[in-house]
Amino acid sequence: MSDTRKKQEALDYHEFPQPGKIAIVPTKKHSTQHDLALAYSPGVAEPCLEIAKDKANAYRYTSKSNLVAVISNGTAVLGLGDIGADAAKPVMEGKGLLFKIFAGIDVFDIEVDSTDVDKFIETVKAIAPTFGGINLEDIKAPEAFEIERRLKEELDIPVMHDDQHGTAIISAAALVNALEIVGKDISKARIVVNGAGAAAISCTRLYVALGARPENIVMCDSKGVIRKDAPNLTEQKAEFATARDIRTLEEAVKGSDVFIGLSKGDVLTPEMLLTMEKDAIVFAMANPNPEIDYNLAIKTRPDIIMATGRSDYPNQVNNVLGFPYIFRGALDVRATKINEEMKLAAVHAIADLAKKTVPAQVSLAYGGEEITFGRNYIIPKPFDPRLISEVPPAIARAAMESGVAQEPITDWEAYKSELLERIGAGSKELRLLQDRAKKDPKRVVFAEADQLEVLKAAQRIYEDGIGIPILLGRKDVITALKHEIGFTGDVAIIDPKSDEEKARCSAYAQQYWKARERRGVTLHTAERLMVERNYFGTMMVQRGEADAMITGYSRAYPAAIKPVLEIIDKQPGVERIAATSIMITKQGPLFLSDATININPTAEDLVNIALLTAKAVKFFGLEPSVAMLSYSNFGSAVSESSQKVRKAVEYLHQHHPELIVDGEIQPDFALNPDKLAKTFPFSKLNNGKGANVLIFPNLDAANITYKIMKELQHLETVGPIILGLQKPIHIATVGSTTDEMVNLATLAVVDAQDRE
Repeated sequence: MSDTRKKQEALDYHEFPQPGKIAIVPTKKHSTQHDLALAYSPGVAEPCLEIAKDKANAYRYTSKSNLVAVISNGTAVLGLGDIGADAAKPVMEGKGLLFKIFAGIDVFDIEVDSTDVDKFIETVKAIAPTFGGINLEDIKAPEAFEIERRLKEELDIPVMHDDQHGTAIISAAALVNALEIVGKDISKARIVVNGAGAAAISCTRLYVALGARPENIVMCDSKGVIRKDAPNLTEQKAEFATARDIRTLEEAVKGSDVFIGLSKGDVLTPEMLLTMEKDAIVFAMANPNPEIDYNLAIKTRPDIIMATGRSDYPNQVNNVLGFPYIFRGALDVRATKINEEMKLAAVHAIADLAKKTVPAQVSLAYGGEEITFGRNYIIPKPFDPRLISEVPPAIARAAMESGVAQEPITDWEAYKSELLERIGAGSKELRLLQDRAKKDPKRVVFAEADQLEVLKAAQRIYEDGIGIPILLGRKDVITALKHEIGFTGDVAIIDPKSDEEKARCSAYAQQYWKARERRGVTLHTAERLMVERNYFGTMMVQRGEADAMITGYSRAYPAAIKPVLEIIDKQPGVERIAATSIMITKQGPLFLSDATININPTAEDLVNIALLTAKAVKFFGLEPSVAMLSYSNFGSAVSESSQKVRKAVEYLHQHHPELIVDGEIQPDFALNPDKLAKTFPFSKLNNGKGANVLIFPNLDAANITYKIMKELQHLETVGPIILGLQKPIHIATVGSTTDEMVNLATLAVVDAQDRE
């Protein structure tokens, strides 16, 4: 994608369909006059009076208990520098989005137009009663140190400058584990810190708190080694000035055990790296270019343990591992501050998590290889779903033990369960799916590439490194559209109707004819069909000339699937194919089957659909919990439809007792664990979470439900996913969005990886 197009895409993302990335959503009923009378006058007076009696009641009656302020003056924004308060707002909104999707925390972003320390502090203090915590962001040093110090002293809610402490906590967790792997003692480790900004100072302080000795630390800034005899040192730099007679980074690195980079790209040379001690530990955290290229470092020193700030290399030091969960734990015990004990608790919780068995859904996202504690895995992956249930409890305990918690937790198991329920709001399945696809991109045929939205999807797949598109259609049309959208990638464009494809079409026709000559297909018919893109693309996949195919954008589902069913065989043991669609809900992914293929399935068909869908759920690293839906609950009404569902459930209970499945059941009971447990305590679906698979009695019910949910809730979707075929070919619904086709193509790539 051209730089101009990338710029426009970023601007469009922030502007449409409405400006900004976050919004306020009511949490209470507000549809009637009665509701409004409770929400505002006169009902609102009652909580106001209770809070006037005791300010702590604000945590009971308002959103304060789950509300964090992300506050900046825009003086040190990302890699953009001092761009001012207004220009900082998109970054602060982005931080709010991360708080919400990773920890379920609500955020107001506040941009303060002042570089005066006293005015900034007074402003924050004046608005502090609104919030349960304050995340300071992108404030330049040394002012950031003074602002955070004073606010922590003068406010009774948690305050943290994430630029300082986020990187410190995550890198410290990585350092603890790296030193353990190489068998080195932190108190004896010689550490070089390149960079002397807020993050570098905070990192170094935390390493000292973990046992590093100040005399073993050398800090460098842009002028070289920070020495005690240097004039005009700031208080923070003086704290880590060395008495050693060295002046350059090259001299500092020689004989060191650890290099911590918080500076700029390519300042650590291979020659410097070779002078470090055996089992060198290098955290090159400059973004986007590390202090030394990852591949160059590994090639130079095979014994190295390397971490960067980048997601495309092992051991990513990413602040998102820390700040959402630190504030989550602090809010949940109403901590008055985030103290050193809580930060150290976060370090150890994150470090310990890396030593535990990695969940299947995380392993699958990284190519299915076994991820185990070691040189290439010293800190958890950013999308590890266990972070929400491991880090906040550690923070909460530390707050309680250090005396800053005002609402202690007594039932830790219940608290962990509550935390796990929060991750649905930021479901990570699609991000995990894309990470998994990028590990081994596959060739994906886009059979309708001359449609603009389809071509945009192919462009995204290509530019994000998810897959290798093969574009079918008229070359002149596709080339013109590529130019229009700035798609500069060198990808294959094939027009089955062109003269240059005659030989290939002939070969495809011969193969198709031989396979179907006893089903009324003549060679002439086969030759006519092979110039149609769905037939041509399907044959490419069948012959191994492509790995997967996406179609269906401009054709009705029956027409799009016909060539697939004629050419691609079913998997062994599969009598009838089916389809499932995934909806990404607040509670996590929900699989709906069958909304596209089986019109009125028999009981035997329903069994087949349930088993195929359960297998698909496991493919995502999840445990299936299958509800066989009906208008009846366990025999409350009898009809042909409810009876076939009951028969299917009986078969599954008898022949697949390992599968969590039950019915016939109405969807409200299947999806509401409390309602189900109260009314039908005997149900196998009573696992406290509700069903994540819904099997419908017929296509009408499934398709109508799917379309209503999709349009009314604006849920992100993946699918329909065809189940039971030997090759990964998936058919979008007519008029699918670019995002939907990207999701489906991503799934097709992962599907192809799995079959391989």
